[in-house]
Amino acid sequence: MEHTPVDVVVIGAGQAGLSAGYHLQRRGFVPVGRASQGERTFVVLDANDRPGGAWQHRWASLKMATVNGIHELPGHAVPEAAGHAASRDVLPPYFSEYESKYALDVRRPVRVTAVRRADEDPRGRLLVDTDDGAWAARYVINATGTWTRPFWPHYPGKSRFRGRQLHVADYESAEQFAGQRVVIVGAGISAVQLLDEISRVADTFWVTRREPEWSEEAFDIPARVAAIAGVEDRVRRGLPPGSVISVTGMHWTPWARAAQARGVLERHPMFSAIEEDGVRMPDGSFEPADAILWATGFRPAVDHLAPLRLRTPDGGIRVADTRALDEPRLFLIGYGPSQSTIGANRAGRAAVGAIVADEAPVPA
Repeated sequence: MEHTPVDVVVIGAGQAGLSAGYHLQRRGFVPVGRASQGERTFVVLDANDRPGGAWQHRWASLKMATVNGIHELPGHAVPEAAGHAASRDVLPPYFSEYESKYALDVRRPVRVTAVRRADEDPRGRLLVDTDDGAWAARYVINATGTWTRPFWPHYPGKSRFRGRQLHVADYESAEQFAGQRVVIVGAGISAVQLLDEISRVADTFWVTRREPEWSEEAFDIPARVAAIAGVEDRVRRGLPPGSVISVTGMHWTPWARAAQARGVLERHPMFSAIEEDGVRMPDGSFEPADAILWATGFRPAVDHLAPLRLRTPDGGIRVADTRALDEPRLFLIGYGPSQSTIGANRAGRAAVGAIVADEAPVPA
């Protein structure tokens, strides 16, 4: 397979990938199809059919007023939108406009199948194989996020359940559960938001592995920075990134307060098994269910990086300041501490800054 040479391959065109493309252009890199001889080049590859990153896949009832922590892409403000507008209707066009405004020449749909080393030279090329061509890159910025890897915990009897099981990634609206009894699994922001929503049309039963730790403190910028620092320490040590919630505890949101006011914010311990028509609780009692909604989070979509053999025995990749410590030609953004939209912007800038610094002449 022939590999097209390029200086930087960016994998993913969500918030982090577009931020990286923006900063590459600002630092003098040119999309490979527009470059003249001698210019530094980059290419952005995206697996989706159209712009919008994960936003195009969010559930219809996720409104702009309830989206958690939207932050504009660098150099271009998020358009004003009514709070009741669906985020998946507002944000993908915004991403599309951004790609056009900065002529990022995103190539899609292109699915990256593997990233591997061309040879043993630590300053050699990384080969990026895709279902639409291949690239030989000096650096790779991985910005694939987590949305394509929903996490489904294993519980005994899961395959026996006769009702419907779905993950948050498959959720559309509460109406699909009208009149049913729904077990909601998970202690994150999405779990509580959907508990509030579904409980308005259905009988809900909320379970979590651990008792949620509710924080009365506002989840403002200082709190977010502190939480990000906790996740950053994990990825530097090669631990799985975890979530911001795992570091900070649960913060009270309008939907959490609404669920509490209606008496549905009642947490139960995790069931011990799933049966044909419901779940078996640790005390032996049985809870009937028509559906189980797994709001159990996501894992980083990094399977294509497996040929680089970067996973630690703990299951993570060692990353510091966006750079893979065990493969300096690779940067991971939208990973761990940069999963938030504001973090993704900063990570894109940091990764490009490190690449430029690598290329700077060494003073005599």
